[in-house]
Amino acid sequence: MTPKTLILTRLLVVPLLLAAAGPCLAKQDTNLTLDQAVEQVQHDTGGKVLSADRREFGRRTEYRIKVLTPGGYVRTVTVPSESDRRPAPAQSTKNPAGNGRGNKEKH
Repeated sequence: MTPKTLILTRLLVVPLLLAAAGPCLAKQDTNLTLDQAVEQVQHDTGGKVLSADRREFGRRTEYRIKVLTPGGYVRTVTVPSESDRRPAPAQSTKNPAGNGRGNKEKH
């Protein structure tokens, strides 16, 4: 291979490799670790973390964190991992059922 061919090959191959690795890297960045979940709960509640566990339900992963709140109460907070968060279901665009006299619209 000539130096010119080698450079052209690298210019073509490197972007393809980066494009292929992009989704894998993006998925890793969206996962919330147990340590991050603990920090989030500490920040949100202002309490002292007593324990933290990871639970898996099929493909779902969540963290259960037990906290002693500043008010003296023990509270268990469940934090889903970031990859488990799904967008809220969209509102239905169907017309409501009505009052039982059929589904005709009244004008």
